Amino acid sequence: MAAAVFFGCAAIAFGPALALVLLTVAAEPLRVIVLVAGAFFWLVSLLLASLIWFVMVHVSDQEDPKLQYGLLIFGAAISVLLQELFRFAYFKLLKKADEGLVTISEDGRSPMSLRQMAYVSGLSFGIISGIFSVINILADSMGPGIVGIHGDSPYYFITSAFLTMALVLLHTFWGIIFFDACERRRYWCLGLVVTSHLLTSGLTFLNPWYEASLGPIFIITLCTGLWAFITAGGSFHNVLKCLSSAGKQEDDSTVMMYSALQVPCED
Repeated sequence: MAAAVFFGCAAIAFGPALALVLLTVAAEPLRVIVLVAGAFFWLVSLLLASLIWFVMVHVSDQEDPKLQYGLLIFGAAISVLLQELFRFAYFKLLKKADEGLVTISEDGRSPMSLRQMAYVSGLSFGIISGIFSVINILADSMGPGIVGIHGDSPYYFITSAFLTMALVLLHTFWGIIFFDACERRRYWCLGLVVTSHLLTSGLTFLNPWYEASLGPIFIITLCTGLWAFITAGGSFHNVLKCLSSAGKQEDDSTVMMYSALQVPCED
């Protein structure tokens, strides 16, 4: 049972991210480099946020639970702000790298567009963030012990997995919106990204009241995903066109296969 919980929650948390990496990143070496470098930037932001929180805890009254809880909330806010600051620093680094790639390319074009960089960097932030948020929970799911035996919620593992999945997707969407806002100097978009990140982080403090945290977070994920889809140049007309063309190709292949299987008529 413990193994089933472990692999099930791991698949929920990282299944979509793994599919995105395998289908859109793994085959391109440059995208893999951007993915790994983005994870490094997120780790540096986490290190700085951890140092700030560690110092504040040790210089304050550790016997005051309300103060420590307030410092925990403050530390989470600092972590969010540092993540977005390092996302901006990574944007600047990728812009400089892109200019260098253009100068050395034979056709004078960048081998990777800004939207592709935004998508891969956001995905890297999401994956490494999800790993650090759920790795200890997955380790505890292997046992020993039973969740909820003392009256706590028995849905702790499954809700944590869905929350991690939403966080990975949100970081991907935030990366697309953030890079586009930096490129076009839309500061209100940057403010909305930071605000939604802070709101998502704050909602997690409502746990274990999962109805009040998980539901709004998934609503934010859906809205942010639609925003990122439009920002990346997508439209519902293109989606319908893609689906119709795929169906047409399937019909054409069926007709060609059927005609190829027909026995030629004898004269």
